[in-house]
Amino acid sequence: MFEHLSAQKPDAILQLVQMYRDDPRDQKVDLGVGVYKDATGNTPVMRAIKAAEQHLWQAETTKTYVGLAGDPAFSDAMIKLVLGDSIARDKVAAAATPGGTGAVRQAFELIQMSNPNARVFVSNPTWPNHLSILSYLGIETVLYRYFDDATRGVDFDGMIEDLKSTKPGDVVLLHGCCHNPTGANLTMPQWHEVIKTLQDTGATPMIDIAYQGFGDGLDEDAAATRAVAAVVPECLIAASCSKNFGIYRERTGIMMMVANGTDKGIAQGTLAFLNRQNFSFPPDHGARLVTMILNDDALRADWQAELEEVRLSMLSLREQLARELQQRAGSDRFGFLAQHRGMFSRLGTTPEMVKKMREDHGIYMVGDSRMNIAGLNAQTVPILADAIVQSGV
Repeated sequence: MFEHLSAQKPDAILQLVQMYRDDPRDQKVDLGVGVYKDATGNTPVMRAIKAAEQHLWQAETTKTYVGLAGDPAFSDAMIKLVLGDSIARDKVAAAATPGGTGAVRQAFELIQMSNPNARVFVSNPTWPNHLSILSYLGIETVLYRYFDDATRGVDFDGMIEDLKSTKPGDVVLLHGCCHNPTGANLTMPQWHEVIKTLQDTGATPMIDIAYQGFGDGLDEDAAATRAVAAVVPECLIAASCSKNFGIYRERTGIMMMVANGTDKGIAQGTLAFLNRQNFSFPPDHGARLVTMILNDDALRADWQAELEEVRLSMLSLREQLARELQQRAGSDRFGFLAQHRGMFSRLGTTPEMVKKMREDHGIYMVGDSRMNIAGLNAQTVPILADAIVQSGV
């Protein structure tokens, strides 16, 4: 039967990684893969993670399974981190997942299980895997306007106009902070207007928050998610620990379900059921490290301090790049780069221009002009600025 399989479309980012590796030039810059890199080009293990691992190695007495929904202490700690005091704990069902992607997949499965005819409204553009998973599951997807290539900001009027066409049973996928791939974010007044629109239409919000702490700070980056959860009757939240704890390969995520009209036991049981169908018990190592850090004052303080160093480093690179481009271009048309937040920004240029920068200058970014700001350092920023200006972007 396997002779009927057809070749799958290759992942554009993974293709880019291989192209970068195969490039023999000494001066080349990888802005494709979405991982944080320090000034030396390494993705370090955070100090608090190392300390927690050392303690866990000494204290751990078993490798038996955790529950289907993971360790309840992990859920408690993550709900507190993401939602703060915006909603009572007993209103939130949660289940650990293999990374933020696992949480997104479980949320989509829950949507399909709850309403087979649901439409999921997705920002244009969005993280490509959102669209890939939705397509694989056969869920109807509707794009709503989001990024304005002319201003490199949010097309908010277009976004609201499109969201007004939603109805009860629809789901609107929103990025909690640090929009991927554009880096362009809603202001809090705009968030409140989005919330009001969803309340008017009856659509259910789903929030993907993968970069909490990378934008304006831990609480600041969670403010929109908290505002949504506090007032809507139901919502879904997919959260990742890959970036803000630097534990990419540990695959640590969580899916949360706020459903005021649903029995808490039914909601929690449904999340456990979905885990059982997909992977049974979720991985625990990364989740246990996160739990230890969030529940230990000293570890948490050190983690937050290092996370703030990471955030400020990316912000400094943004400001340096905007400044270098202003000097070379003689205009402020790249000022948006300093206003964007998170790991990514989208230049808003053509695939042809992206290809030209790659071929002529060894600058590797995704074809839609998404670039990983965290892939830069103080020495490579001028190289990128030269490539952008000399390529006529």
